[in-house]
Amino acid sequence: MKAIVIHAPKDLRIEEREAEAPGAGEVEIRLAAGGICGSDLHYYAHGGFGAVRLKEPMILGHEVSGHVTALGDGVSGLAIGDLVAVSPSRPCGACEYCHKGLPNHCFNMRFYGSAMPFPHIQGAFRERLVAKASQCVKAEGLSAGEAAMAEPLSVTLHATRRAGEMLGKRVLVTGCGPIGTLSILSARRAGASEIVAADLSERALGFARMVGADRTINLSETPDGLVPFAANKGYFDVLYECSGAQPALVAGIQALRPRGVIVQLGLGGDMNLPMMAITSKELDLRGSFRFHEEFATAIRLMQGGLIDVKPLITHVLPLSDAPKAFEIALDKGQSMKTQIAFG
Repeated sequence: MKAIVIHAPKDLRIEEREAEAPGAGEVEIRLAAGGICGSDLHYYAHGGFGAVRLKEPMILGHEVSGHVTALGDGVSGLAIGDLVAVSPSRPCGACEYCHKGLPNHCFNMRFYGSAMPFPHIQGAFRERLVAKASQCVKAEGLSAGEAAMAEPLSVTLHATRRAGEMLGKRVLVTGCGPIGTLSILSARRAGASEIVAADLSERALGFARMVGADRTINLSETPDGLVPFAANKGYFDVLYECSGAQPALVAGIQALRPRGVIVQLGLGGDMNLPMMAITSKELDLRGSFRFHEEFATAIRLMQGGLIDVKPLITHVLPLSDAPKAFEIALDKGQSMKTQIAFG
């Protein structure tokens, strides 16, 4: 089978790899769609991020869907031909954090396409994927592209749970890439009454408006665009910080009301924070990392027409054009979510 393998920065190859047979409790999936994530782009453009570096060739990809082609022993609830979204999250189920109900913090997590451990965890961008049946959520009624969006949508659903009570809240979203725009959809579905989105790109803000932002602020044209919201100790109840940029986080903190909640999703490295403002306004700073049970919820929300991700899928290229797909995905001037069609 063919797989998309990263060897070094900008050294992306389509290679032949051995196909596996499903064991007990596993299924074989013929991949249909795979979305290129920000972490995939970090490996492609820079060979990693922060202290995480490529040490060996690694199959990329973790936002995938496909059709079941074979069932291992003991599998029930799935049938050959089913379209499934595949969760990349594979906690061990036996460590301290799994037992505490925090599987996204599993000591022994095997998350597709991750260079954090060595040997690396090989990813899902391959024509045939063997996965645990428990990773698969049936996605009938959705396109393969929509089903592959379950993973990034799950990230923002988890962040929304971390934010807490959302009904009637005023929400600020900084950074309007795929995670920022999906955060708008998630916050609105959870009951946010007003959502303001801020970014440096007018094109990204156009997507924010498309998915329901009440107002957008172009910080490249109006660098002080969030300053008015800092009056009277702040305006917003919740900040989704999706850019990973320190200036966005600092401006967002100033715009939050006392006892507001900051949910940090953007991964831009360590930052210097205005701790006096966080302390004096009694703000809650909450990290949000991956997801688990939200994956099935993401599918149900899309199936019920409660969240529509289709407008965010801007490009779909065949497997043979994978290097071109990664170049397009790097260009935020033209891409929101770029996907690869595997069949």
